[in-house]
Amino acid sequence: MTSDEPDTDRGGGAAGGAGRPADAAEAVAEAQRVVVGQHAMVERLAVAVLARGHVLLEGVPGTAKTLAARSFATVLGGSFARVQFTPDLVPSDIVGTRIWSPSSEAFSVELGPVFTNVVLADEVNRAPAKVQAAMLELMAEGQVSLAGRTHAVPSPFTVIATQNPVESEGVYPLPEAQRDRFLLQVDVPLPGAADEAEILRRMSVHPPRARPVLDPARVLALQDAADGVYVHPLVSDYVVRLVMATRAPAAYGAPDVAPLLEAGASPRASLGLLAASRALALVRGRDHVLPEDVRELAVEVVAHRLVLSLDALADGVAAQDVVRRLVAAVPPPVPVGGGGR
Repeated sequence: MTSDEPDTDRGGGAAGGAGRPADAAEAVAEAQRVVVGQHAMVERLAVAVLARGHVLLEGVPGTAKTLAARSFATVLGGSFARVQFTPDLVPSDIVGTRIWSPSSEAFSVELGPVFTNVVLADEVNRAPAKVQAAMLELMAEGQVSLAGRTHAVPSPFTVIATQNPVESEGVYPLPEAQRDRFLLQVDVPLPGAADEAEILRRMSVHPPRARPVLDPARVLALQDAADGVYVHPLVSDYVVRLVMATRAPAAYGAPDVAPLLEAGASPRASLGLLAASRALALVRGRDHVLPEDVRELAVEVVAHRLVLSLDALADGVAAQDVVRRLVAAVPPPVPVGGGGR
């Protein structure tokens, strides 16, 4: 799919008819009308789409991960496919295969379900290594190699994957390279008492259904608008310092973190944190990134990219806690007035 929408004003963020921040906010609000609570999860789905990234939702069953993914895909207005990952899945089940046609006496290519705008990879960590390798090319390159040719996926394209953090039977842990391809890893908590009561009221008899708010062309325009969100040099420097602190914690005021890390985050974390911060600013109606955007997203963008030391794993230290300690140690820039310009 392509877009013929006019270019947005890159100096001022989301100016222009098709890339208005109000469109992103309306999409989030429509999805939240269906998904009770979990406001942060729905907002992060919008951030991933606008930043041209993928998102991994981690939570126990029944926390609306699949409902949120399906509802948000409906809101975006594009095509959607759900793939249930199982231990007996093979790459051709998701990317497609060659089929012999007796009438033409030739092979034809049958593309798989991943050729869509939004792919829900349910329980992604249940699939074996060959399927994960196929997913890696899909997420990293936006294409699939099949029958000696490469086939590009539609645009926009986002993978929303889910995994259960407490079950280990029949699970294949995601390799580091594939985890690094997810822009965000979002922890999905169980609802509180008030949200649980609202779930009973809203979902037990006639649950609401999401309606399309956007379309692929407008999503592409919003992605361009997110690219144009202004980032002050001091905020860019803050992103760099946070990521560098994962590689040399002692140099950034956190020497106690150094024994917990085997390897820090790659430059992909810096790029991802900046892109996600731009998208979050657009979703919240701003044309500039604040240091608070960076701080808010740091754990979800950086933590799953870290390799913890054996000592940290033995002590049960979570990567999210490591990033929180680094965020507390690295001072944010002094606020600049106006739009940060």
